[in-house]
Amino acid sequence: TDEHLDLDDGRWEDIHVVTGALKLFFRELLEPLVPFGHFDKFIAAIKMQDPSRKGRCIRDLVFSLPPAHHDTMKVLFRHLCRVIEYKEENRMSVQSVAIVFGPTLLRPASEEANMAMHMVFQNQVVEHILNHFTYIFPD
Repeated sequence: TDEHLDLDDGRWEDIHVVTGALKLFFRELLEPLVPFGHFDKFIAAIKMQDPSRKGRCIRDLVFSLPPAHHDTMKVLFRHLCRVIEYKEENRMSVQSVAIVFGPTLLRPASEEANMAMHMVFQNQVVEHILNHFTYIFPD
């Protein structure tokens, strides 16, 4: 919206409020950042044993996302990579960020019995994209 947001307002001082708002935004999207139709493809890709094949497949899947999803993912993951650069101060390692954002950004259309198993792979996909950001999003 055209609403002006004053980040100097005291209510935004707690980083947990800002992070919670960001997660809530992505969680409440009708379609997640990784669209439902891409979920199984990303899960299949992360399960690949050959690292170079896995990397190419995930890069190609990210590239195949609709432009709004792809561009948003690029900006979000660039920011998350910057957060990880300060992991000594904020305790947000690649694994921690993946655990926090995996199920929010990448989820199946319907929750199934293997939800716990999906969560492991969701986190691995996010972790892979973070670890290979410059390969997946070359400038």
